Amino acid sequence: MLYYLFEYLDKYYDFPGSALFGFLTFRAAVTIILSLLISTIFGRRIIRFLQKQQVGETIRDLGLDGQVEKAGTPTMGGIIIILATLIPVLLFAKLGNIYIILLVITTLWMGTIGFIDDYIKKFKNDKEGLKGRFKVLGQVGLGIIVGATLYFHPDVTLKEKLPQEQQQEILAANPDVESSKLFQMEEKSTKTTIPFVKENEFDYADLITWISPDLEKYAWIIFILAAIFIITAVSNGANLTDGIDGLAAGTSAIIVLTLGIFAWVSGNIVFSDYLNIMYIPRVEEITIYIAAFVGALIGFLWYNTYPAQVFMGDTGSLTIGGIIAVIAIAVRKSG
Repeated sequence: MLYYLFEYLDKYYDFPGSALFGFLTFRAAVTIILSLLISTIFGRRIIRFLQKQQVGETIRDLGLDGQVEKAGTPTMGGIIIILATLIPVLLFAKLGNIYIILLVITTLWMGTIGFIDDYIKKFKNDKEGLKGRFKVLGQVGLGIIVGATLYFHPDVTLKEKLPQEQQQEILAANPDVESSKLFQMEEKSTKTTIPFVKENEFDYADLITWISPDLEKYAWIIFILAAIFIITAVSNGANLTDGIDGLAAGTSAIIVLTLGIFAWVSGNIVFSDYLNIMYIPRVEEITIYIAAFVGALIGFLWYNTYPAQVFMGDTGSLTIGGIIAVIAIAVRKSG
């Protein structure tokens, strides 16, 4: 919201300093600071509220040291992460960007599923929480939305480099040519990247086109199925990881920060050309969301490191996993 306000002030009134909001790095820096402040300052109030509601964690007796002390520790702390992420994003991100829209939907969608699960456990006295099939159904539903949007939305495209011979001809004619001149036009693609492999681009369409090239028109089915699998696997993986103080939040912060670097580089045609990384127009805006998310995770760690004052619960773990999965798919690093 503030992005659009200062863009308007800069365009029509030349308001001093308003042009800064046009710089991605400035907005990312302000976003992570605000997110940290929200999670650390308001996190304490949210923990006190959860304590008053007696939203305490039930600990299974496994005979571990310090296990008894954890009983009664407030759970559902994922609310802190969600609020500290969404508020700065709504203020500083380009809300019309399709990647930001998808990540906001993912956060609310998975946060709702996790909240329902925690609510049933704590207020309905049902240790099983939300039935597993309903969790998976929710993850599949999100996978369909994300996969279909990334495949069909006109703003989700790639720009690949021109053939080597054509690049050499252009460079021979003008050695100082702009990097953008060495790329083809934007196009829809189902390609992703497989790490640590030479010639590491993989096209999901290849899974069916080897049978017949005519099947390429059905590549969207494969892409959506892949999105469903990744989102389901990663969100459940994050849920299983949440068991030791600071483990899920700490590891997730590292993962998301790495994806943030890829998002920033992939959305910059100069750096993607120099580093030979897939160029994805408009994906750099994800950096703002990641900055908010990392700030929220680090702020949450202040209360979640040993001895934990709050647990994130499924409200947090399912949301974290879903966000990581969608970011990985969006920046084509899900292989």
